[in-house]
Amino acid sequence: MNAIEEKIRQEAKRLLDDKKVDVVIGYEAGTLPLQTAPCFITSSDEVDRLVWNPCCKQNLAIYVHSALTQHRESQKRVKPEDKKDKVVAVVARGCTSRSLVIHLQEKQYNREDVVILGVPCQGYIDKNKLEAKVDALEVIVGSIDGDAVKVETSKGKTELSLIEVTADNCLECRFNNPVIYDFMAGDMIPAYESDDEFAVVDNFAALPEAERWAYFSAEMNKCMRCYACRNICPSCYCKVCFVDQSQPEWVGAGINPSDNQVFQIMRMFHMAGRCVDCGSCVEVCAEGVDLRKFLKKLDKDDLDLYGHRAGAELDKEAPLSTFRENDEEAFIFEPE
Repeated sequence: MNAIEEKIRQEAKRLLDDKKVDVVIGYEAGTLPLQTAPCFITSSDEVDRLVWNPCCKQNLAIYVHSALTQHRESQKRVKPEDKKDKVVAVVARGCTSRSLVIHLQEKQYNREDVVILGVPCQGYIDKNKLEAKVDALEVIVGSIDGDAVKVETSKGKTELSLIEVTADNCLECRFNNPVIYDFMAGDMIPAYESDDEFAVVDNFAALPEAERWAYFSAEMNKCMRCYACRNICPSCYCKVCFVDQSQPEWVGAGINPSDNQVFQIMRMFHMAGRCVDCGSCVEVCAEGVDLRKFLKKLDKDDLDLYGHRAGAELDKEAPLSTFRENDEEAFIFEPE
């Protein structure tokens, strides 16, 4: 057990024993090697289930939103004198805390409804990178020892450097520490040294338009519209998603290139100024669609045009949620 993990458990136990929170949302060991799963702790006797390591990859903000929304809906059927508040504690790295900020900015719940257990983060293991390193063989046994990842497959044992299997969004992250927290389990850490956070976007933008469109079309053709990217996204919480509407019907029930493009383009537009680059959509995509390249372009535009980073500051709302008479308009009337 590492020091951060121990501090998380101690604080979770204190909060539950003192009845400060109703549930602690964190990570527990998964059923497969080098995997974790979200866990929901309601008793201090269960805090030993909580873990913190480079296998913790899920953005837990989505479960905070779900828990508080379900509770709020359930209270509508309760007599006024019997209504109860619910307080949720959550383990939050940098990207998770940014998602929580977006929830608060968009009035999804109140600040007093959530207790944020901040953790410094150096990134999580990318399952696709790990699979590539072991030739897509099943990992039978896996462990992390400092900066090394030790795995055993049917072909034998292998030791990998942790950084070579760390997700790209983590290697380029500028928010290794939570932007908002009530308790910090560990010291603040510096970001990875990266020449350019947006190098992939700039290189893609430099390609001819026809080549860019061909790449986009090819990626969209992979999509089978399972909606896993939407379902896992902590910023997707419309009561009725546009893809589920029938009046009007934005996309058809079948899978075809044009409907795939409509779905992804509209979803990306909804993510403008709201994507925290947590990598959840990329992680769950069964077809390996390169969603991050396009979402990162929106992130870059958000920064270049408005000096804004999604969820970075509680008092600075997303550009598409605000209006100012002095907003920059050159990109509308004089596009590049």
